[in-house]
This record gives sequence, C-alpha cells and structure tokens, in this order.
Amino acid sequence: MGASCPAYAGQGRGDSGRSALPLTRSRQGTLPLDIDASAGTGWDPTSPPIALTPEVTRLLAADAAVAIGVSGGKDSCAVAIAVDRHLSAIGHTGPRILIHSDLGRVEWRDSLPACQRLAERIGWELVIVRRQAGDLLHRWETRWERNIARYVALECVQVILPWSTPALRFCTSEAKTKVIASALAKRFAGRPILNVTGIRRQESASRRAKPIGTIDSNLTTRTREAFIWNPIIEWPIEQVWRTIGEAGLTHEAYAVYGSTRVSCVFCIMSSIGDLRAAASCPDNHEIYRAMVDLEARSTFAFQGNRWLADTAPHLLDAEMRRAVTRARLAAHERMRLEARLPRHLLYVKGWPTSVPTHEEADQIAEIRRRISTLLGIDADYLTAPAVRDRYRDLIAAKPDRLTVT
Repeated sequence: MGASCPAYAGQGRGDSGRSALPLTRSRQGTLPLDIDASAGTGWDPTSPPIALTPEVTRLLAADAAVAIGVSGGKDSCAVAIAVDRHLSAIGHTGPRILIHSDLGRVEWRDSLPACQRLAERIGWELVIVRRQAGDLLHRWETRWERNIARYVALECVQVILPWSTPALRFCTSEAKTKVIASALAKRFAGRPILNVTGIRRQESASRRAKPIGTIDSNLTTRTREAFIWNPIIEWPIEQVWRTIGEAGLTHEAYAVYGSTRVSCVFCIMSSIGDLRAAASCPDNHEIYRAMVDLEARSTFAFQGNRWLADTAPHLLDAEMRRAVTRARLAAHERMRLEARLPRHLLYVKGWPTSVPTHEEADQIAEIRRRISTLLGIDADYLTAPAVRDRYRDLIAAKPDRLTVT
C-alpha cells in the first residue's frame, strides 16, 4: 500500500537534476519555445472552461473528496491546475489529493519529481502508490515465465507473449487503475469521491467518445458514490502547453528530450519518435536493455511487428545484437508453425472444447516439439497419445464437462 509523500520539489527517486533546464527542442506535440515558464498561474482566462455535469456539480457542493491521478505529464499537470482553481472559486472544502502510481523502472526518472513539483505548486498532498507484486517490468517478466509454464503443461495451444497490448492493457488496469482505486477506497471510506483524469477528446478517436463524467465502477458501492471526472476533456493541446508552461511544470521528457508523451519511457502506445526520444536519455538505457533482453528471450517484439531493439541498436553490445537476430528468426519460424494449428483447436472461451483427432494430435505434438527447440524449453505432451490424453484431462476438469471420445 502506498504512503503519503510530502510535496518537496527536487526530491524523489532518481531526480536527475535536469528537470528545470530550458526547453531545447521544438517538434509536434512539444511545448512551444515562446512560452514564458518562469512565472504565472498557468491559467488563461480565454481558455475553454472545465467541463462539468450535474452529478459532478452536486458532489462538489457536498464536499466530495477530489483525487487527481498524476503522472508528471502535461495533461495530468494541466488538469490539476484547472481543478484547483475551480475548487477554490466555488469554495470546495472537501479533501483534495494528487495520487501517483509509481511504475518503477519503466518510468522516466523525472516523473515522481514532476509530481512533487506540481503538488508544491498548487499546495495539495501527494500520495504515492505502488503495485505490491512488483513493478511493470517485473509484471512482464513474470507473465512470460507463467506463459512458458502454461505452454509446457499444454494449458494453452500457442505461445503467449509477455507484453501488454493496446487490446490488453493490463499495464494500466493492474498497475494504475486498480492500485489507485484500492488506495482511494481505504482513504475515503464512506465518502463520495471524484476520481479525476486528464484525458482529452483531441488525443484520439476513442477518447472523442469519452463522457465528461461517468460512474466509477471500481469505487462505487452501496454506501459510496464515485464518479470519474474528465474536466479538460474539451481542451486543445495548445492550452495544455500554455497552462503547464506558465506554471513552470514542464517534464524533462518534453523539454530536454523532445518526447510528446510521458508514461512508461518505452510504452506499447509510443510512436517511433517517442521511443527514440526515450532512448536518447541516459537514465533510460538500463531499462531499454532489460526490455530488449525480454524481446530476445521471448521472441516477441515489444510492439507487434516493431522490435524495441531497432530503436537504439547502438546501445546493445554484440552479444545482445546476435541474440536479437536469433530471436527474429525464431519468431518467424514460431509464427509459421503455429499458423499450421487447426483453427477449431485454437483458444476460444471455454477452451478446450474438443479432443483432437489422432492426425490433429500428431500435428500439435510435432509443432510443440519444434517450438520447444526454438525457445529452448522442455515441454511436456510431445506425442499424439499424450496430447489427446491431456485434452481429455483438461475437459474432464472443467465444471461443464463435455462427452469426449
């Protein structure tokens, strides 16, 4: 469980001391160079107002707890400044906190210090939470170990990648959403909560459909109302940059390295430009090599068909470059072999749904032998009779048993 952290600027894990450097790059998405970041409130009276709903207004009037999830990035800083101003204007006297879920080694080293600078700037308490089972890199590594164990035991018919994906963002749900919700539920037991995010409709097609506010299913109970509130959902990017620039709250990922986003240093959603920006920061070289090592061991590229190893190959030694080359060849062969698996035996909800024929089982066994050699694993069930027996056992163990032959 996380602990409260005093909002002292310039302190925190791995503060590189570069966060206050002047802006050195100008590219799409980064802070314009003509912004005066030395002073100001970060508020532009001509900007779009914050977005409200009747439910949000009612809860604010009832002095609900307001919790803003912050990463140190541009949108979370901008929304914190905007909400702080609004709460002061309406006389809100309920508790207010910033809450940061620390993802460990995969974060920019300036992220926690950036959150601390924000907390000091607006005078809010900063609460830091962490996933107790390990950081995000540990989650990916553990997932790979477990997926290999599942393949060895024929609990899955294909090898499963270690990484989160755009369609399976357990990195966000497990390391951020659930951890933050747990901390808020304990801290504000029985009190209504507004869980604030900095998402904006301009960011993506999926976010254009997001509402201003919605029930927070992770926090709502029979005795507590909780809403997710997106106050700057209509803001253009220019206003976000102006707000954080005038407040002097620009993360070094933008100001020094030219990134357009702050999340994980190497994110499954990152563009190639942002991956390269992250790799240009010396603080990120160790995590880069660790992630490339997992690519090489697993034979799965970090972003679908895009190998993280290609982002900054000059940071890899000769041995690692050779390992990546072997992994690419093995990945190609693994995919070619798995494409031969009978489609009706691939994973669906309730798998397995039938026992392979003798011919299908022989094909599965052959593919398992070859993939085991490719990945250097010692898999079980490598003959047709063993495969059929295993499928029978798996089906017999299901609550809704099938009749098998």
